[in-house]
Amino acid sequence: MSVPFEKYHGTGNDFVVVDAATTVEDRYAFARSVCDRQRGVGADGVLFLALEPAYSPPRVVMTLVQPDGSTAAMCGNGARCTAHWAANRTGADEVMIDTLAGTRHATVDDGQAVESEAAVEMGAPSFAPADVPLARDEPLVEERVGDHVVTAVNTGVPHAVAFVDDVDDVTVEQDAPEIRHADVFPEGANVTFASRAGDAAFDQRTFERGVEGETDSCGTGAVAVAAVARRLGLTDAASVAVSPPGGDLAVTFDGDVATLSGPVVREFEDEIDAPSPGRMDSEA
Repeated sequence: MSVPFEKYHGTGNDFVVVDAATTVEDRYAFARSVCDRQRGVGADGVLFLALEPAYSPPRVVMTLVQPDGSTAAMCGNGARCTAHWAANRTGADEVMIDTLAGTRHATVDDGQAVESEAAVEMGAPSFAPADVPLARDEPLVEERVGDHVVTAVNTGVPHAVAFVDDVDDVTVEQDAPEIRHADVFPEGANVTFASRAGDAAFDQRTFERGVEGETDSCGTGAVAVAAVARRLGLTDAASVAVSPPGGDLAVTFDGDVATLSGPVVREFEDEIDAPSPGRMDSEA
């Protein structure tokens, strides 16, 4: 079966976007196949989006299936791409996005443009052990896990954030897996490295759970960097600039609630054959 899709990215964090009205019988196999950068389209995940335009503002249900077939509760850049996708179809400049982490309000500068600015409300980051979650009853703040000192926070998904002198000196693919799979994280964690780049400005690199590798950008990771920086007293700014390899993001706080903003690009549209239902992992 041929599946129409659109390709989006937010600061290099790229997604195959599929209208959920299109039947994809095996989303797990489809995501594994289409995200493969050698044999598929290549992406950090597949966004299955169900638009409900009768609401004001329009609502869209976002489901992110990652390259390993898992489903992520939240994705900041994915939500920003989702907002543009919905705005493009409805002409609205505000969108409500239903995610597994809750309903999020988003705004788009120009949904009809190929490239636009999109912002999404990300909720209040939580350091509570039950929210991260942690396999203990106390928050994890500036403690050694693996080869790095990390702080654990949930920004829609769990992150272990390590501040280092220079993110470019970190061997992410080597250092992150031990933290990502540490016993203190019973559901695993994304691993985000950050270094100071100026006043209220930080560079970022993230190893994403579900992608099982470093991505060019991670929106929940950018929020995690800003939240942990504020928690540790590295900044008290209400607006924090975070720069992953793929571009520049802004994280602003209204009280405890964070908003993530930055560019979104609609790259192209195409069709791809879906793998047969029940196809073996090795064949996907």
